[in-house]
Amino acid sequence: MGRLMAVEMTEVGRLKEGRFIVVDCEPCRIVGYTTSAPGKHGHAKAKIDVIGLFDNQKRTVLKPTSAKIEVPMIERGNAQVLALLANTVQLMDLATYETFELLIPMELRGEVKEGVEVEYLQALGRRKIERVKG
Repeated sequence: MGRLMAVEMTEVGRLKEGRFIVVDCEPCRIVGYTTSAPGKHGHAKAKIDVIGLFDNQKRTVLKPTSAKIEVPMIERGNAQVLALLANTVQLMDLATYETFELLIPMELRGEVKEGVEVEYLQALGRRKIERVKG
């Protein structure tokens, strides 16, 4: 599978809560990060609790702090809602004028209306409405 993904590599020991990493090909937000002291013959280990950006799945990753991990490049954009279509909306990016459709997140249903401005995230070729602006 060719991965045309915008990712960087970073050391696990440099991560902190609120940052993003790639787990199982899913960009995830770090919601918990703890390290354990190294054992007699080992390296310090990090326990990273994450939530998937697009699937909302909770995952836990255990890795040595010296290991490398993928960090997705997260792009933010602003778009105007052109039309409501059942559970999706047609949006127009306010910078590029590109139009596209996205699913309305459950927690934002009722807030997303025609004419309002939303902020969306784009990572690994997928997009998601993050919040309603205003």
